[in-house]
Amino acid sequence: MISVEEAKRIIMEHVPSLGPDIVALGGAGGYVFKPVFAHYDHPLFDMSAVDGYALTWDGSTTHWNVVGEIAAGEVMTGALSSGECARIFTGAMMPKGADTVVMQEFAVRSYQIMSHTDARLRSGANVRKKGEHVRQGDLVLTAGQRLNSAAKGLLASVGVTDVHMVHAPEVLVINTGSEFTTERNLRPGLIFNSNEIILDDLLQRARTIAEFVPVADHMSQLEEAIRYGLANSDVLISTGGASVGDHDLVEEAVKRCGGRIVFHGVGQKPGKPMLFALFGEKPFFGLPGNPRAVMVLFWEYVLPFLRAMQGAKEPWLVIDHLPIGHNLEVKGDRAEFRAAQVRGGKVTLLRDEGSHMLRSLIDADALAYVPADRRSWTEGDHIEVHYIPR
Repeated sequence: MISVEEAKRIIMEHVPSLGPDIVALGGAGGYVFKPVFAHYDHPLFDMSAVDGYALTWDGSTTHWNVVGEIAAGEVMTGALSSGECARIFTGAMMPKGADTVVMQEFAVRSYQIMSHTDARLRSGANVRKKGEHVRQGDLVLTAGQRLNSAAKGLLASVGVTDVHMVHAPEVLVINTGSEFTTERNLRPGLIFNSNEIILDDLLQRARTIAEFVPVADHMSQLEEAIRYGLANSDVLISTGGASVGDHDLVEEAVKRCGGRIVFHGVGQKPGKPMLFALFGEKPFFGLPGNPRAVMVLFWEYVLPFLRAMQGAKEPWLVIDHLPIGHNLEVKGDRAEFRAAQVRGGKVTLLRDEGSHMLRSLIDADALAYVPADRRSWTEGDHIEVHYIPR
């Protein structure tokens, strides 16, 4: 059995490289593969930040003659002369000769004459200057940055229409076990399969293309599923059959199909039986069958691995160290990942549950990491938390 830290180090040493695709910005997601540079300035031109009146500030003029009106998307022909202004609306291009906008809340207009009551008005007020945010040619996103909604919006505003992205990893999930059923009328001894539902949701959120293959506890079926996955996917994941019982066939099936077991067993709770193997460079994660263990192992190992495959610079869950809100005593000699809530800057561990139980994970927003070399905390001591991605 190896430690949590060693297991994480090992898997990240074996992240395969996937080639990039050029993807239209609207449908893109995940992590950019190549740096992205601005095609245009942002803002594209000097524009009004408010509804009001555009004018040239000289510090002495008190009344201006209104000579035009400019809506967003329109351009005023000609230039403003001294003592002239133009009615302007938010986002409209500033007319030539103007450098300042009086907010309409401070404007006083009598027919075609405008004055104002803004004692704090200064040259350049209420104007968004061309390129003040981004200049043409500026680096907007570095390779490995996540393309979230804000990033997509910024890229669109500087004229970027497509980006280089690593193609979505194709994942084959092999659900082992003869005990699962999808029928409503349960026969004695059978149970419902929750792992497929769990992993389908988690893999969708990880922006992968997932395929699921149910396999009974038969070596021939398991070998056939593994060989199919090797030919049709980038990553293989199995659930169940990863321990050492008579019906736990995953390790032997991996070996029969030509896989190399990198490690089998991690000193943690839940998820001790996890297996990691390689078929050449193609990775295989053998997860135990208990649903809570599946979720924890996915968040802590599989998700960061998939993120790294997609080029993420920071693939791991976001980590913090916060004071614990109560005393904690832990038995045993394994590291633990415990469901936790973070409220008011403090961590509260939720009730400890078996690896087949999910109720406390419903209310959790983090996993508290209990390392193997520490067994007790006093209220106020800092503990490591890994935020669950939502």
